Amino acid sequence: MVKFEIHNLNIWFGSVHAIKQVNMEIQSNEILSVIGPASSGKTTFLRALNRLNDLNTNYKMTGALELEREDICAVDIEVLRRKIGMVFALPLPLPLSVFDNVAYGARMHGERNKRLLGQRVEDALRQAYLWEEVKDRLNESAFKLSGGQQQRLCIARTLAVGPEVMLFDEPCSGLDPISTAKVEDAMLKLKEKYTIVLVTNNVKQAARVADRTAFFLTGELIEIDKTDKIFTAPKDRRTDGYIRGKFG
Repeated sequence: MVKFEIHNLNIWFGSVHAIKQVNMEIQSNEILSVIGPASSGKTTFLRALNRLNDLNTNYKMTGALELEREDICAVDIEVLRRKIGMVFALPLPLPLSVFDNVAYGARMHGERNKRLLGQRVEDALRQAYLWEEVKDRLNESAFKLSGGQQQRLCIARTLAVGPEVMLFDEPCSGLDPISTAKVEDAMLKLKEKYTIVLVTNNVKQAARVADRTAFFLTGELIEIDKTDKIFTAPKDRRTDGYIRGKFG
């Protein structure tokens, strides 16, 4: 099943043409990695999927972005952001307890039942592979967690709202290999329930976790294919050059 359809997508920030005539589909319950060098449009593309670019006053978009055949520009922004959660490169825990961090979004959306809220928090922490590490520390400040734990806490906070899609923007950029592996394990499990789009500068990470990979260069989608094909037999020499580390 197709989750997103992108048709003739163009994005500008002022006079800068950041995304150029992109056409692609994102499938349900897949991990799509988006790779490419700096300033290739990866994060701009990712932020377009839940309209975070709208916050920039110089932003202009043409074309169509559809979530299950519905134009995302016609969807109420709060409803859209509940459906499409985002995890950023740097973990941003709130100055609250571990429990209250995870419960924050659910409370904002009206959940008041303590039993249901507690179950939702536990479920989200389990899905983020964090429950066993924090189940006895739920009332402690989130700032006492390690960087890797804070990132998984942010994943849990997003999951507790009940999204359909998870967007990850370089979620492991500041993490050690052990923490990175835990985040990757979580993503691999999460795709059973969610559609995941992962922007990463780590091509090895894309090779490890992604079902399909899209290569962007200077705002253009150069190619998109199954990850094993992208990494072993890319159709475009520029893709091959980037994967081999010849530029980037």
